[in-house]
Amino acid sequence: MQDTPRYSFGTFLKDRALFLAAVVLLLAFLTVVLSVLTVSLGGIIVVDLVVAVGAFVYLALEYARDASFWRTFSESADGLEKSAYFIDLVEDPRSLQSKIAYQMTVAIANADAAELSALRETLRANSEYIELWVHEAKTPLAAAKLVTKRMQGQDALVLRRELERMGDLVEQALFSARMETLDRDYLIRDVNLADIAKEACKSHMHYLTSLDIALDFRIDPDLKVFADKIWLEFIITQIVINAAKYDAKTITFTATPPAQESSQASTVLEIRDNGCGIPASDVPRVFDRGFTGEVGRAHGSATGMGLYLVARMCTSMGLSLMIASEEGVGTRVQIGFPHDRRRMRLAENSDSIPRQNQHSTSQNDPAIPNLTNA
Repeated sequence: MQDTPRYSFGTFLKDRALFLAAVVLLLAFLTVVLSVLTVSLGGIIVVDLVVAVGAFVYLALEYARDASFWRTFSESADGLEKSAYFIDLVEDPRSLQSKIAYQMTVAIANADAAELSALRETLRANSEYIELWVHEAKTPLAAAKLVTKRMQGQDALVLRRELERMGDLVEQALFSARMETLDRDYLIRDVNLADIAKEACKSHMHYLTSLDIALDFRIDPDLKVFADKIWLEFIITQIVINAAKYDAKTITFTATPPAQESSQASTVLEIRDNGCGIPASDVPRVFDRGFTGEVGRAHGSATGMGLYLVARMCTSMGLSLMIASEEGVGTRVQIGFPHDRRRMRLAENSDSIPRQNQHSTSQNDPAIPNLTNA
């Protein structure tokens, strides 16, 4: 966006260049006429000075009349994200053209506010509908899972696997519908990392087993991290399901505590798989909303929302998130859990957590290079 010109006396004079040219021509004309009329040089100078001073006083008064209005107008145009705030910042104008500009701005701001209000109402209604649909969908899903427990054979295993996948998509839809309240809907506490990782996999065990995926947990059973339990389970689930969809046969969970405690210390959870990997050109965009990429389109089951929600949740909780992948080798995702306990107090006092800089606490792996931040 091009910067708005700043309102100053210099820019004002440039804008009145035609008027200044007319004054100069008038002075020249008066000088010639008065010379023809044999007026003395002193008289000509006096007349020219009167005209010049009069023109200057006129310009100064015109500039001063709305200087405050136009200066605020130009300075605010670049810094405001919402036009509704603009009306409260500028003073009432005095000249006709500034009044017209002000009224046009007020009309635009009101129209913008009305459109924004209607959009918010539509989003709220859609969110409520999706949440209602999700809750209604969970009932038949739960009933179907109970029925499959009494079934035997290969068909029963396939049905359980598909029900687990459907449940994952339903949960994804619920978190997506609650997108506008994600930054407030969490409770950060000490949670057991190994238990949450195992629980995330257990809820999709039939799906993982049907694909012959081996799980390797290398996490201290007593290791705790600072996060929201439900969110963290959802995050790990999305990463695991992604690995399963993209031909992984082994998924390894490794947690690396910091070598020593400090204000910048973090525990890093790495989830590594040996799947088909992600093309290098797609890696920087995997956390973008709706991005499925070359591999996702080839498999035909990607929504482009899972990793987007993962990135947003990690950012809200102040966790770092990085991914590295190589085609034919696999993918690894690293989640960093800062040890700074002040985040919890800030959350309790302000219902929000400051977004921290993404950083890496692990060494680059030559087998899977190029860690990419969320």
